[in-house]
Amino acid sequence: MAVENTARSGLTFSGQPMSSPLKDVWALSRQMVGHFVENVAPCGTLPGEAIYGDVTTITRTCLEIAVSMLDGEDIPAKIGRLQEAAAQWAREGVPIDTIHHAIHEGFQIGFDLVVDTAAAKYRMSSGHPAFTISGEDYESLVGAAKLVVAMLDRMTTAVSLAYVRELRSVVGEHHTAVHTLTSALLGGHPTSTMARECGIEIADSYAVVALSIPAQAEESEPGLDGKVVARRKLRRVQAELATRCGDAALSLLSVDGGTILIPCTTTTSLELEDLIAQLSRAARVPVTATAVTATPEGVPNAADQAHELLDMVHRLDCVPGVYRFDDLALEFQLTRPGPGREYLGSLLDPLDEHPELLETLQRHISNNLNRQRTARVLHVHTNTVDYRLKRIGQLTGFDPGQSSGLWYLRSALVARTYRAC
Repeated sequence: MAVENTARSGLTFSGQPMSSPLKDVWALSRQMVGHFVENVAPCGTLPGEAIYGDVTTITRTCLEIAVSMLDGEDIPAKIGRLQEAAAQWAREGVPIDTIHHAIHEGFQIGFDLVVDTAAAKYRMSSGHPAFTISGEDYESLVGAAKLVVAMLDRMTTAVSLAYVRELRSVVGEHHTAVHTLTSALLGGHPTSTMARECGIEIADSYAVVALSIPAQAEESEPGLDGKVVARRKLRRVQAELATRCGDAALSLLSVDGGTILIPCTTTTSLELEDLIAQLSRAARVPVTATAVTATPEGVPNAADQAHELLDMVHRLDCVPGVYRFDDLALEFQLTRPGPGREYLGSLLDPLDEHPELLETLQRHISNNLNRQRTARVLHVHTNTVDYRLKRIGQLTGFDPGQSSGLWYLRSALVARTYRAC
């Protein structure tokens, strides 16, 4: 961090350097740290080596910077030491709020010490509790107050920049390692060494989740950068996933979706439903997911199957939510190539000239045969839905109001979406 420095004379008060009460930085820093432990809540929760090592170091460094600025001296080297210390604390996980609390509390103590010392000199010289300071000393006090603000600006900026820069580096390294581990699991490669390097334990079994995140309306809105909107959506989803699952969940996600590996000990079926609902809220669009359970060795095949199920859910225009293989076993089997699929797909050929009927059938089945919901989605009256369903029965020979007819129509719809494959 470049620090501007303008040569100037040091501040004095009553003929003495204003920095005099702060000169013994070693003794004063120990005294301040004792005060921090008793009065600054975050400091009281740190281990002893952090208090009497890290916090004492930053306090002493800040005192040295304060003395130098009060004396009008250069400070870039001391600011550099402060930044190096801040980077180390970021690597060690010392909370940044603890650092800033210590800096501000230390400045309050130091400023009080400087002012009280100056006031005591005036009282001694005047022999009276009430006194009038000279114009020169008044200007020095005003200058000192302004300098305190400048000191805080430089120090908190230096600490924040160095801390965040180092934290990004550490997080980036961890993210890269986790990304590599996730890719290895999905690729069926040995992962024990990578897992140890990441500090992540490989679970006995995973819920392998294929995720689809649709685009937000804002992504195609004129005047907005759609890529930025999409990336912000992805960051919200990743943040929510981290909040809910911590480091346990391994993911490879893009703005359109991807794959998440969640240890089965971390989430139950109901919790997975809730997790996907939370991710939908974070994304601000309805998220669709399919889940398959597998051991680490079975993750590659499970991921392929989960994404195949997700593709089928999209082809069938199912409502957003969580789907498992058990929910779609029949549909999955109907997608297998063969004469049966070709025959079932042909059952809906009479609807080719009536696209509104085909859409009504798709919506009706995807809405779990709820006529009112289907009518709302199609923006028509419920009676219109009833008429179209009756017409479908007349054209195909299979009545959607009967269980046997509905089974054939549903099967035909599944087979038809794959007939051209």
